[in-house]
Amino acid sequence: MRIELNGRVIDTTARTLDELLQEQQIDPATVATALNGEFVPRARYASQSLAAGNQIEVLSPMQGG
Repeated sequence: MRIELNGRVIDTTARTLDELLQEQQIDPATVATALNGEFVPRARYASQSLAAGNQIEVLSPMQGG
């Protein structure tokens, strides 16, 4: 299926957000995610299903001030 990941259209076989992060070699413990503009808590990554056309943003927290 085709989804948008950080503004880039990709093809994936992942069915959940957790599977997508693994497929893209992203450590889920070090990122925050949004699905179609809504924050997804880390505890829901494994149960959050994906559908064609979803827009996913994966952000790494930044330190500084």
